[in-house]
Amino acid sequence: MYPLSAIVGQEDLRMSLLLNAVAPSISGVLIRGQKGTAKSTAARALAALLPRIDVIDGCRFNCDPAASDATCPDGPHAPDASYSDRPVPLVELPVGATTDRLAGTIDLEQALADGRRAFEPGLLAAANRGILYVDEANLLGDHLVDLLLDAAALGTNHVEREGISVQHTARFILIGTMNPEEGELRPQLLDRFGLTVEVSGNDAPQERIQVVRRRLAYEADPAAFASRWADEETALRDRVVASRARVGSVLLEDDQLDAVVTLCASFGVDGLRADIVMAKTASAIAAWEGRDLVTTEDVRRAARLVLPHRRRRGPLESPGIDDADIDDALQNDEEPDPEPDPPSGGPGQRPEGDSSESGGPEPELAPVGAGGDGQEASGGRAPEAQVDASGEAFVPVLLEVAGKGTGALGRRSRAESWLGNPVSDRRNEGSGVAIVPTVRSSAPSRVARRAAGRALVQADDLRFQIREGREGNLILFVVDASGSMAARQRMVATKAAVLSLLLDAYQRRDRVGVVTFRGSAAGLVLAATSSVERAAKELDLIETGGRTPIAEGLERAAEVLRIEAIRDPKRRPLVVLLTDGRATSGDRAVERAQEAARGLARRGVAVVVVDTEDGNIRLGLAREMAAQAGWPTVRLEDLGGDGLARTIQLMQGRAA
Repeated sequence: MYPLSAIVGQEDLRMSLLLNAVAPSISGVLIRGQKGTAKSTAARALAALLPRIDVIDGCRFNCDPAASDATCPDGPHAPDASYSDRPVPLVELPVGATTDRLAGTIDLEQALADGRRAFEPGLLAAANRGILYVDEANLLGDHLVDLLLDAAALGTNHVEREGISVQHTARFILIGTMNPEEGELRPQLLDRFGLTVEVSGNDAPQERIQVVRRRLAYEADPAAFASRWADEETALRDRVVASRARVGSVLLEDDQLDAVVTLCASFGVDGLRADIVMAKTASAIAAWEGRDLVTTEDVRRAARLVLPHRRRRGPLESPGIDDADIDDALQNDEEPDPEPDPPSGGPGQRPEGDSSESGGPEPELAPVGAGGDGQEASGGRAPEAQVDASGEAFVPVLLEVAGKGTGALGRRSRAESWLGNPVSDRRNEGSGVAIVPTVRSSAPSRVARRAAGRALVQADDLRFQIREGREGNLILFVVDASGSMAARQRMVATKAAVLSLLLDAYQRRDRVGVVTFRGSAAGLVLAATSSVERAAKELDLIETGGRTPIAEGLERAAEVLRIEAIRDPKRRPLVVLLTDGRATSGDRAVERAQEAARGLARRGVAVVVVDTEDGNIRLGLAREMAAQAGWPTVRLEDLGGDGLARTIQLMQGRAA
C-alpha cells in the first residue's frame, strides 16, 4: 500500500485523514477533487496508520472483547472468550453493490440446502470498528445511501427480510471520494461526513516531478519503496497513538466554544451536528499539535474542514467556503455591539415611520442581490440577460418517458431495477433469488431428490425477483439562442425555465446535456454529465443573436443522442426543445426544420417542445412543428403552472 507520508503536497487531505485517526468520532471525511489527485491512494493509506484492534475469535462482526455487542448474531460471547489483535479493517463499498451485499441477507446455501434460516453478514458488519471506503460516493444509488444514513445515525444495522430479523453494531469511519464533475452528493449523506476537503492537482512543476518519480519507484518495487518510508510511517503512527491518548483531556474553553457556535450560525448550517463535529475537530487539532487547550486558530482550521459542505447554499451551487468569511465571522464575534443611536424624535418617541409594536406593516425590503429595477446595479445600464438563481423557482411539470426502462437508478421514469417493490419473478435473471417462489418450484421434486440423495434445489428451480422502481434519464436541452429569443427578454425567461428543469433533474438523478443553435449552426455546449451545477454555469454563458437554424439544432441533438446511446445504452433520452419555432436560417428553413423533427420522431426519441413565443399575436410555428412530429407542446409561461397536468409522459415521439 502506498504510504501516506509519501504523498506530495495535499496537506489538507492528509490532515483530515489523520484527524479522523486521532478522533474516530469525527465520523469520516469526503474527498472532492478531479481524477488523478491521490484521493483513493490517501484514503487507503489511512488504515495502515491506525492502531490494531482486539477482536473476539470467530466473530464475524469484529466484536471488542472489552465491550462485546449484546445483540451480536454470533453471540452471546463468553466473558473469557479468546481474542486476537488484527489490523483495522478497510472495507470498500462498490458503487454497484446491492442492498443485500451492504446490509447482509439470508444465507442462501443453508436456506436452500437444509431449509435453515441463517444470516450472512454484509459489508457493514465487516466494516464495524474500521473504515468504510466509498469510491465515487456521489454515484451511489439511493438504496445504498439510505442504508448508510441509517447505519451512520444509529451505529447499528437492522436487517428485516425473508423471515430474518437481525441487528448488530456498525460503527465505522466513513471515507468517500468523488469527482464533482460527475454530480453532487445527496445532502443527507453529505452531512454524515464529518469533514470535507477539496483537492486539486499539483501545479508547481517541481512537485509534479516529485509525484511522478515517487509513483514510478513505487510501481517498480512496492516493498522497497515502502521500506524507504518506514521511518516516516512509524513516526506518523506513533503521533496518532499519542494524540489519541491526549485528545480526551484537551480543554475547550467557553470562548472557543462560543467561536464554534458563532461560525456555525454565521454560515446558516442546519442542525447541531456541525457544532459538535467542529468542537471535536478543534480538539483533535490541538491534540495533534501536542497541546491541552484549544485555541482560536484551531477553531479556524476546523471550520475550513467542517463547514464547506454544510453551509447554506443553493442546490446548484458547489460546496466551498472563503477563509475571509471565516475571519470576518470570528472578528464580528469579538467586537462588542455598538450602542444604538438615540431616536430622532426625542426620549420616549419612536423614529418617524417606525411601525414596530404598532400593528402596522413592516417596511418592505429588497431581496439580497436585487438592484431595484436593474438600473442601479449596473451603473445606470440595463443588466445583461442572466438568471437569478436566488429568485423563487417554479415547480416544473414532471416529464416522464413512458414505458419501463432498465437504466441507472433515479426518480424520473418507471424502470425494472434491483431496487423497488417486487412485482413478479422469473427464471434466469433478476435482482436476487426469490426464496418462496424457488422453494415452491422445487417442492414437487423434493421427495424424489431426497430419496436419491440429490440436492433438494436444482439450478432449474431458481426464481429471481423482478422489482419495479425508477430510473434517471438523459435530459438533453436543445435551446434556441437566436436573435428572436433575445427580443423582449425571452432568453431571461427561457434560462429561468431551464434552471428550474435543471433543479428537477438534480433531484431525480438525471444526466443532462445542452445543445444551442443560432446563426447558421448548432453546437454542444455541455456534453452529458451528472453535474447540473456545470450545466447551470454553461447556461449562464449562452450568447444570443443571429438567425434561427432549428434544423441544425435538431440534427445536432440527434448526433449527440446517437453517441450517448453507445456510451450508455440503457439510459433513455428525453429531449426538451425550447424555441419560438421561427426557422430563418438557410434555404427552406421551415421545411428542413419539420423534416428534422420528423426524423427525430421516427427514431423513437421522447421530445417535448417548450414554445417560447410571447405577445398578443402568435404565429404558433413551434406548436405546428411539434404537431407534425407528434410531440406535445408546453407554453413557456405555463411550464410550471397549476393549470397543466403534473406529469407528461413521452414515448416514440408521441404523447402517451
